[in-house]
Amino acid sequence: MDIFLQQIINGLTAGSVYALVALGYTMVYGIIGLINFAHGDVVMVGAMTATSVVLGLVGHFGDVSVFVALGAALLVSIPVCMALGWTAERIAYRPLRRAPRLAALITAIGVSIIIQNVAMMAWGRNYLNFPHVIEPTVFQVGDARLSMLQIAIMLGSALIMVALLLLVHKTRLGMAMRATAQNREVAGLMGVNINTVISAAFLIGSALAAVAGVMITSYYGVAQYTMGFMLGLKAFTAAVLGGIGNLGGAMLGGLLLGLIEALGSGYVGSLTNGVFGSHYQDVFSFIVLVVVLIFRPSGLLGERSGDRA
Repeated sequence: MDIFLQQIINGLTAGSVYALVALGYTMVYGIIGLINFAHGDVVMVGAMTATSVVLGLVGHFGDVSVFVALGAALLVSIPVCMALGWTAERIAYRPLRRAPRLAALITAIGVSIIIQNVAMMAWGRNYLNFPHVIEPTVFQVGDARLSMLQIAIMLGSALIMVALLLLVHKTRLGMAMRATAQNREVAGLMGVNINTVISAAFLIGSALAAVAGVMITSYYGVAQYTMGFMLGLKAFTAAVLGGIGNLGGAMLGGLLLGLIEALGSGYVGSLTNGVFGSHYQDVFSFIVLVVVLIFRPSGLLGERSGDRA
């Protein structure tokens, strides 16, 4: 029972990050039907940028407070990721809007490879260690341990998700996004600036990716130029699990995937008599993806065109 509770906490923490990244996938897919496989690498750039900023602050000023460190990391990484997402949309994806989907998919993979190689040239091949600026405050929940950082990640993700839902359903931009998701041509005839709406979707998704990058590098303590590949695949799996194109589905899928992965890694050893260990946790993400695609291709909540954004 103690292991179960601890794995639930770990799963919800990881799932909160997966959900943020999955929202970026589902926003873009909901509007233009593009699976932006470079989105995970935008998260990586956010993580690497945040780590570099905090390393620079610590190297320059010595001890800095956690609020200054994380605040500076967010203030720098969010504009960097937004600029990267906007540039990718403007240069790589916009000319291919009327092209076959396979062309856009291959382009997205190419953009991912380009971002990875540019990041490798900028930061090198080695791991960057996130400086120790966050005090490891830990609370006991039974015999499980819940850190202040885990609380901050789960609470911060929940607030961002609520804010995004309010943006989509209560603002003019959100109305334009939902109209564009339903029918791009008709929305354009009604006065919606399609280019602005699509760019806004990339900008918002990239901002979420930057926040997720700061969360994941501060939680695990390391960042590296290849980290976005596996994270992106897991977030895409989460989006498909919940129903890609559905904001609520992306949130649900991210949390469920985190729980499945954590519980699987915690119990796979005992269930298989030691044949498989916890390092097989990544396998569960793709088992889930295969099962969902076979038995429910539209995801758990399905794709609701009226609520897409």
